[in-house]
Amino acid sequence: MDFTLSEEQRLFRDSVRGFAQKHLAAGAVARAHDSAHPFDVARLMANQGLLGITMAQGDGGQGGTLMDAVLAIEAVASVCPRSADVVQAGNFGPVRVLAEFGSASHKARYLAPILAGNAVMCLAMSEPEAGSAVTDLKTSATPDGDGFRVTGSKVFSTHGPYASVILAYVRYGPGVGGIGSLLIEPGWKGVTLGKPSRFMSGEQWVEIHFEDVRVPRENVLLGPGGFKKQIAGFNVERVGNAARSLALARYTYDAAREWALTRRQFGRPLAEFQGLQWKFADMKMKLDAGELLLYRAVANADRGMPAADETAVAKAFCNQAGFEVASEALQVMGGTGYSQEVLVEYCLRRCRGWMIAGGSIEMMKNRIAEGIFGRSFPQRAERAPE
Repeated sequence: MDFTLSEEQRLFRDSVRGFAQKHLAAGAVARAHDSAHPFDVARLMANQGLLGITMAQGDGGQGGTLMDAVLAIEAVASVCPRSADVVQAGNFGPVRVLAEFGSASHKARYLAPILAGNAVMCLAMSEPEAGSAVTDLKTSATPDGDGFRVTGSKVFSTHGPYASVILAYVRYGPGVGGIGSLLIEPGWKGVTLGKPSRFMSGEQWVEIHFEDVRVPRENVLLGPGGFKKQIAGFNVERVGNAARSLALARYTYDAAREWALTRRQFGRPLAEFQGLQWKFADMKMKLDAGELLLYRAVANADRGMPAADETAVAKAFCNQAGFEVASEALQVMGGTGYSQEVLVEYCLRRCRGWMIAGGSIEMMKNRIAEGIFGRSFPQRAERAPE
């Protein structure tokens, strides 16, 4: 078994890193603390072929592999952690679901501007009473002539303040089989956005309210029974989540390593103190182990969708390892690491959020346990006998 990248993969990674150093290194700190989406970076990446990496060339993509997209995240994050989000938005998550299941008209109207770096897509999935229990969602899509009427509310919608299209999970009917999705434009009558809120990371989100929104039938992405396809696509989102966790943690590790080699206390470089040496040994073990788990899930997916069990293992481990490594790196750098003058504290805050977003660590462990025992473990309380 070969654990090394191919020559082609190394060349691609190095070219992306060179692009990032040339265009993204300057302003990396300011960019991280700006809540606006960096569309200027997105357009640069589009010209470089870094959006739609895994998507078919006929759809405006590059026809590459999921591993290529992960390598792009890692290379960009090593220079500008915030810009790794742009790679995510243009390759993983809802945009990948759109590319996989959308019609030709969907792709022309919504995918093309995203791959050009001029637009982003928002996922409207979580609801006030349906977070981890996403199948409890109540947003309804009721047939109305040649379309649907949509009513409901969504929360924690990243990209919500500036998205040009919303991928909304909706309920066409009862049960899991009644769940699907629609493409809704924010400017349509009945769509309102709440006041922007901030996560601990500084990233903005908004509540999205649908009040009797008329959606034409051609904007159905997945009809009744489409939930499992959407979740299969969501495994790609989780791969991107895990990749950013690990990439930002490695950024903090590299920053702390350089600090330990140059910062002196008690007349000696910090690297000469055994207590810190052990911290770095622990950090490296976590980063290396996470990389192997992530690459396994990605390599086995090839050009398709990653397996749910391997994705769950990779995400749970990388999320936790990423946060722990970033925390230790901050500790090594002391007050400087805690300062917003460097990006270590920013990476720590971002890594903490990914332990929740895209499926919490606890939900990933539930999925892992189901694979271990070969059965599902329903979390829903049993109904009392009537």
